[in-house]
Amino acid sequence: MENLDATVITPAVPAMAKSFGTAPVDLSTGVSAYMLALGVFIPVSGWAAERFGARRIFSLAILIFTLTSVLCGAAQNLPEFVAARIVQGLGGAMMVPVGRLVVLKETPKEGLVRAIAVLTWPALVAPVLGPPFGGLIVDHGDWRWIFWLNLPLGVMALLGALRLVPAHQPSQRSFDWPGFLLMGGALFFLMLVTEILARPHPALLAAAGALAAGLALLVPGVRHLKRTEHPMLSLAAMDKPSFAVVVWGGSLFRMGVSAVPFLLPVMFQIGFGYTSFQSGSLLMAVFAGNLMMKPFTTAVMKRFGMRRVLIVNGALNASSIAACALFALSMPLWLTCAILFVGGMTRSMQFTALNTIAFADIPGAGMADANTLFSTAFQLAMGMGVSLGAVAWQIGNVWAQSWQGGADAATPFRIAFLLVAAVSAIGLLDSFKLARDAGSSVLRARA
Repeated sequence: MENLDATVITPAVPAMAKSFGTAPVDLSTGVSAYMLALGVFIPVSGWAAERFGARRIFSLAILIFTLTSVLCGAAQNLPEFVAARIVQGLGGAMMVPVGRLVVLKETPKEGLVRAIAVLTWPALVAPVLGPPFGGLIVDHGDWRWIFWLNLPLGVMALLGALRLVPAHQPSQRSFDWPGFLLMGGALFFLMLVTEILARPHPALLAAAGALAAGLALLVPGVRHLKRTEHPMLSLAAMDKPSFAVVVWGGSLFRMGVSAVPFLLPVMFQIGFGYTSFQSGSLLMAVFAGNLMMKPFTTAVMKRFGMRRVLIVNGALNASSIAACALFALSMPLWLTCAILFVGGMTRSMQFTALNTIAFADIPGAGMADANTLFSTAFQLAMGMGVSLGAVAWQIGNVWAQSWQGGADAATPFRIAFLLVAAVSAIGLLDSFKLARDAGSSVLRARA
């Protein structure tokens, strides 16, 4: 529900703008408000789960997210919608990380691989199914149902949480206000940079100012987290090589794969003249690749080992992104779908491998802090991926214009895919630092 909500809104922007009596570009405020709220409040999720109990916070987050979904659908103007999206972002920031934390803490090592494979599924499916699903609702109904459909889903999720999530004894851990203000502010400005750069006509001066403000808060924030006894966001997990690889190199991979669903539909529409439904439907080939690969991820990791899978599969994934630069109207449809299908398979494999090895060497006592740090890095990387796609597209435009008419409408996108593929390939360098038996503690176990 949370992952889908972040992507399903895109096709509905024109209809929503017409309903609110505003320009479509102004609706980016609603998307930005949600993403910024996620970035600021995700670091609080670990503390809240320990302080008040994961079951209580998880259930409350589902309730907040569901009720604010109803308010989003009932909004009569843009300010009402933005306000509802901010509160919805607060619910989403607590819902997914705390839900993952419950699974990680309750799952023994022998079941970790399978549990991670299940947890990875929504993050793989939502960016692919979101746009065509949203377009279907808008074409055949009212955009408000995009949000109202969360009501029955939220009710079922809340009942499931109350029934299935175990109750834990809350701790008396105090809240780290300096850490929250410094890191929350830093993440706000860094996420703001990604939102500014993702706009059709980004204000580069504003982006530079937001970046400077984010770094100015990030440096003392990291220093505070390392020195305080009970930090809001512990960095201890970064001492584990397997976790550090997931944060640094893994973030570059996530940036690459989240840029692709942003670039592909626009390329198909602007470059090839496809309709929004046709361009969205082609993304189903990516979903099919995800679906096909999922049953084999555990066996592949056990057969070849984490390090080899991350390196070889990561190279295949970067190659599949680069192959999107070959798309043309003259290319057979089956070949286009085949490239997207392979990209979906490698995407699924890499996501599962990264998410599994991230927690392979984390002790139970450090799982809450590691999960919060993982969720924060994950959200930041996915947001920056859309900005990466937008910036790469802008670079492609400038480059194509310098060819003095020797480029077609799809050329900027081809350049963008090559740049995004290069970023994903750079992320592979971290994987070479892993030990050959990295992640063996969970792979040897019965999954």
